[in-house]
Amino acid sequence: MLKNTLVKITYQNTRMKTCSIYIDEEAFEFNVEGDFFWGENKLLYKKENNVISKMPWQKEGFKVVEAFRNEEFDILKKSIKKIIINALKENNIEINDSSFVLEDYHKYVTTNELHNKIISITRNLEIDDFDFDIDLLTKRFGDILGYKLTSWVEELKKTHIQIRISRPDSLDINPPHRDGYLSYWEDIINVWLPICGCNKKSSLPVLPGSHLLPENEILRTENKGAKINGNIYHVPCILETSNGIMSMRRPNPKEGEALIFTPFLIHGAAINQNKDLTRISLELRFPKL
Repeated sequence: MLKNTLVKITYQNTRMKTCSIYIDEEAFEFNVEGDFFWGENKLLYKKENNVISKMPWQKEGFKVVEAFRNEEFDILKKSIKKIIINALKENNIEINDSSFVLEDYHKYVTTNELHNKIISITRNLEIDDFDFDIDLLTKRFGDILGYKLTSWVEELKKTHIQIRISRPDSLDINPPHRDGYLSYWEDIINVWLPICGCNKKSSLPVLPGSHLLPENEILRTENKGAKINGNIYHVPCILETSNGIMSMRRPNPKEGEALIFTPFLIHGAAINQNKDLTRISLELRFPKL
């Protein structure tokens, strides 16, 4: 379970480590199992002709931008609610469609085992699963960045969208990581959309400027090399940088906005500190053509 007291990382002959971070100057820690190593003296982020290279905020690596117009957000949120309700029903949870609100998800899903069954559905979606034209966003963010984007991921041979669900007082999180370590996410724009329960206590933390850190300044696992609370993640866990404990912050986009960032920016550990609100967000990744 996560704790709010900060304990300095110690290295012993064990695979279990304590990941200690600051989020908006507040200390958190959780245990991670994995084999950690410092990388080579190499910068993976390409400063020229990458998806954010035309942006004045390239050094920061992220920006909060307007995402929706008119009723678009409401249409998307309604579609997400439908997907989650169907996932609950597939797992034999009795639910009233009209009275169910997304922020109350944790009142229906009370065990990690059941939550893992739900997210096995919601983390592997495609654009055809939504009653919303996702490619409206593909073009909109491409216009902002000055590059043509696509929702099709060639290496995966499909589109790929994730609904993230984070219950209060839980470890429903990814570890701090970079998506760019996975080959199919090397040349994309990350898009994080708040749907409900997203605020300064729950939105996605980032480490500003961390995409400019070379690999020899990062202590991490291999891909699929980190286990938190019994769950193995495709992305590696970044435990610390050469500067020591990471001081992350939550940009906290409002409803109708999006957080966009390079896949080499360190992000994750989106701990939900809300006492009685499930946080739900949408993660999109659009490759640059």
